[in-house]
Amino acid sequence: MTETLMATGSKSEQAYAAVKARIVDGTYSPGYRLVLAAIAKDLGVSVVPVREAIRRLEAEGLVTFERNVGATVSGIDPTEYLYTMQTLSIVEGAATALSAPLIGPADIARARAVNEDMRECLQHFDPVRFTALNQDFHSILFERCPNPHILDLVHRGWNRLASLRSSTFRFVPGRAHESVDEHEALLRLIEAGAGADTIERAARRHRAATLDAYLAQSNAGSLNAR
Repeated sequence: MTETLMATGSKSEQAYAAVKARIVDGTYSPGYRLVLAAIAKDLGVSVVPVREAIRRLEAEGLVTFERNVGATVSGIDPTEYLYTMQTLSIVEGAATALSAPLIGPADIARARAVNEDMRECLQHFDPVRFTALNQDFHSILFERCPNPHILDLVHRGWNRLASLRSSTFRFVPGRAHESVDEHEALLRLIEAGAGADTIERAARRHRAATLDAYLAQSNAGSLNAR
């Protein structure tokens, strides 16, 4: 799996993007040991930029460093997933509501185009691509949030979930269809100039519905395993 990095941006930035992409798409699964020399060889760089990339990913919570083991891909247990999604539903809902008055027609058109790409993705479902498009969609709606502290919490939540998010819709593919429809409903609320409370509740329900579907699937799997 040798991958020579393109000559754009610093080598550290390129190594960071490459390793993070492998974590998100599941190539490096939770618990996978990140051997710096091997990764550097794959990417065609020295160990130094890889080490810097791993440190950044550790700060984001995607990588864990253990004594006598080294760097491994962090996993998310069901309890942490629950708490993170609950928190994200609150802060992302608030960020979306605060962004709404600042979202213009061009933003709406861009978000709707992304959502149409998501709808097309449903025909030959690719959960990794769908999740990436899902993040693009929500970023358009919350990135104009004027409160930097709330926005920082949203980014932290998405980063914390990154190692699991690539497989979330794989576990609950039916939820993907509902998600696209809810996106359109959210866009219509923003277009209509709905109140902040209405938009925040809709955004929170949207996030909570994905959590509920995931937990229901997990509980069903646990019962079937008995």
